[in-house]
Order: sequence, then structure tokens, then C-alpha cells
Amino acid sequence: MSNSRKPLDGTAFACIVFLCTLWGGQQIFLKLAAQDIAPAMHIALRGFIGCVLLALFMWHKRISLALWRGPWVVGCLVGLLFAAEWWMIGEGLARTTASHMVVFLYTTPIFTALGLHYWVPEERLSWLQWFGVLTCFTGIAVAFLGGADQPHFNLTTLWGDLLGLGAGFLWAMTTVIIRCSALAKLPPAQTTFYQLFCASIGILLVCLATGNAGVNWTPFVITSILIQGVVIAFLSLLLWFWLLRHYLASRVSIFTFLTPLLGVTFGVWILDDPLHPEFVWGALMVLSGMILVNIPKKKQQVV
Repeated sequence: MSNSRKPLDGTAFACIVFLCTLWGGQQIFLKLAAQDIAPAMHIALRGFIGCVLLALFMWHKRISLALWRGPWVVGCLVGLLFAAEWWMIGEGLARTTASHMVVFLYTTPIFTALGLHYWVPEERLSWLQWFGVLTCFTGIAVAFLGGADQPHFNLTTLWGDLLGLGAGFLWAMTTVIIRCSALAKLPPAQTTFYQLFCASIGILLVCLATGNAGVNWTPFVITSILIQGVVIAFLSLLLWFWLLRHYLASRVSIFTFLTPLLGVTFGVWILDDPLHPEFVWGALMVLSGMILVNIPKKKQQVV
């Protein structure tokens, strides 16, 4: 069978929209359950469910679970960065809106592109992609500072936004480390297991240490944890890897801009998140920058 990737077709586009809807909507579940479970604890518990399901999948596919025989040091490092990212998402959601969180979190492609530019020669940015980076960071500044005169703006919200941006940066660093280390040679399931397992333990320990491990086991909380564990932490990852294996990765990645767009829509629709004009313009600039950075270089001059 040919190893060549296919251009996007109707099936691929439907899968991408489905994934972006899941990833954009997950912040809503975390916010809705925040009165009964801290978002960070919510994330940790769904991660453990994902670990169990992923382990069963690896066993079924005869993928080795003896991860200590592989590059476990860098695997644990990536897992700890993943844990820090999760903690920032959880703490950020306790301070800012879901709409703000999803936009700042999904600045990840920009930080990833910058990291790979300096560490992987074939990933150097073209002039158009550099313009995308500039557009994105300008949008971040507009979204951050433009709402300073709004009634709902305060230092707590600003701190939550910064945590979302920090989570996006750490997510990008895990991608860069995986790309530049021995983890890149492992089956995707093994690399993902390193991340899920170490991150789930790490964020659980932080929750225990900070007194955020308490859970009021309401039917909604139980349902949310189960659904996110199965769908977000397990099935969505498998579907994403399937897309990357069968379709052109550059074409798949460019459509992830739908995630923050859908996330903002859900936040306004379901949670009644306030949107000031400066944040809207800043978010649009961030999305535009993401698209430009993900455009294939082709014959553009790199710098």
C-alpha cells in the first residue's frame, strides 16, 4: 500500500470539523462544572481515563507498554510540561472566560513555528510566515490591552489570559521537543502515553498539594469526566493521528484555526461570555496569523 498522503476530501474535512468542535467546546464543560470540581482536577481525572483506554488500545495493537525501555527521560520531561500546561489551563479558566482561554491557548502553532525555525533547518520560516507571526503577536497585544477600559476587565482576568498564553507556549514546547528528540521515532500512541500518564500524575499531585482535589460528585460532573476521558483524551487523539497518517499534514493543520473560532462561539452562546470589540479584532488577527504560519512554504524564500 502506498505511504503517500492524500489531499483533503469530504471525510477528512468532516473529521477536522468534528475535532475542532470537540476541542473548542471542552472549555465549556470545565467552566460549567467548576462549582463542583476544580478545572485542573477535572483535567487530571479525564487524563487517567484516557491513559487506561490508550493502554488497552496499545495492548490490542501489540504496541509495547514497556516505556522505561525507551527515551523515558525526555518522555517524562514532555509529560511534566504537559502537566504544567494543564495546570495553567485549569487555573486560567478559574479567572478568565472560556472564550479568552481558547484563543490564547491556540496560539500554539505560532510558538511551535518559532521553535522549529531555530531547531529544525527544514522548518525555517518564509517571509509570509514571519508576517503571520507578527500578525498573531499584534493580535495578542490588541486582545490583551484593548479591553483595559471595559467594565469586566481586572487584574484577575488579565492573569487568567496570561495563563492561557503560557499554556499555549508550553504546548508548543512539547511539540518541539517531540519533533527534535528520540520521541519522534516512537509510535504516536507511545508518545501520547508518556504525555497523558506523566501529566495526569503531575496535575493530580498539584491539586492535592493546593487543596483543589475535592470533588462534588454530581451527575453532570461524572458525565463530563467520562465523556471527556473517552472522547477528548482518547478518541480525539486517535482520530487526529489517523488524519495525519492518511492526509497531508500541512493541509490538516491549517484548519485547526476553526477550534478557537468555535470555542469563542460556544463561550458566547452557552456561557454568555462578554466580548469587547478589541478582543474580537485581536482574536481575528491571531487566527489570521495562524493561517499564514500554516501555509506551506512551497518556493517562498525562507529567512
